[in-house]
Amino acid sequence: MNRNVILTCAVTGAGDTAGKNPNVPVTPRQIADDCIAAAKAGASVAHIHVRDPETGGISHSTEHFREVMERVRDADTDIVMNITAGGGGDWIPDAEDPTRGGPGTDIQTPAERHAPVGELLPELCTLDCGSLNFGDMVYVNPADWLREHARLVQAAGVKPELECFDLGHVWFARQLQQEGLLDGTPLYQLCLGIPWGAEADPETMLAMRNKLPAGANWAAFGIGRHQMPMVAQAMLLGGHARVGLEDNLYLKKGVMATNAQLVEKAGTLIENLGGRVMTPAETRAHLSLRDPDTGQIATNAAGGEA
Repeated sequence: MNRNVILTCAVTGAGDTAGKNPNVPVTPRQIADDCIAAAKAGASVAHIHVRDPETGGISHSTEHFREVMERVRDADTDIVMNITAGGGGDWIPDAEDPTRGGPGTDIQTPAERHAPVGELLPELCTLDCGSLNFGDMVYVNPADWLREHARLVQAAGVKPELECFDLGHVWFARQLQQEGLLDGTPLYQLCLGIPWGAEADPETMLAMRNKLPAGANWAAFGIGRHQMPMVAQAMLLGGHARVGLEDNLYLKKGVMATNAQLVEKAGTLIENLGGRVMTPAETRAHLSLRDPDTGQIATNAAGGEA
């Protein structure tokens, strides 16, 4: 059991959710405000996507990410920043010509996915570790693209959060480590409940956890009604946790949530299980992240890298 939990809030995502819950932030200001609110509610990390402010749809704009980062950094509340680098992988075959992408397809090269991370240098960024049937589309991550992407993240000195949507993704992430494409102790995120990847249940989480390399840091999340049960399950199995409107829109059945409310609910759950949520400073030390104020790798109380 892990009694010192890193709690991430994934504040918006890129899915078609803004019209389903009015609390889903869309503009850079709204996204930044929700990161700050999540921090005040006790979150250790803010995981961010950005959206087109006019349509609420997917955006990969470095300038939108920059505005969010600057607004959060200028606030009086600290939080670790985790920028998505997993956009631009959506493939929907064209109905007339399945060799081409149809409406809804959104593909970026590894360099394009990495551009906001390489320029803004957050403490963390995501690195997806495989392809899968993601609902009715295919999420495309060829192995050589991921190797190229891992090299870019490594060169930038940003720690990757290894997003694993199925058991084979854990296998490939271990391969990246064996090939020397990951520095330091790896950080895994077990992504559960996405149709048609790994299911959000204790057996699946345990199977994926058991395939992690020795000493790895890891977290997990479940989508929808599985969000809070997977917080508890991850803590009990020795991991960290994630909540937020990217993954779940409801505080309870029939009640729309805010990001801050989901963080508060998860924090209470963690405390009731005998644990505590780590502060952003403790998180940087535990994961050996770069301090945004000093540019140095954060260290633990004993003076060494955590």
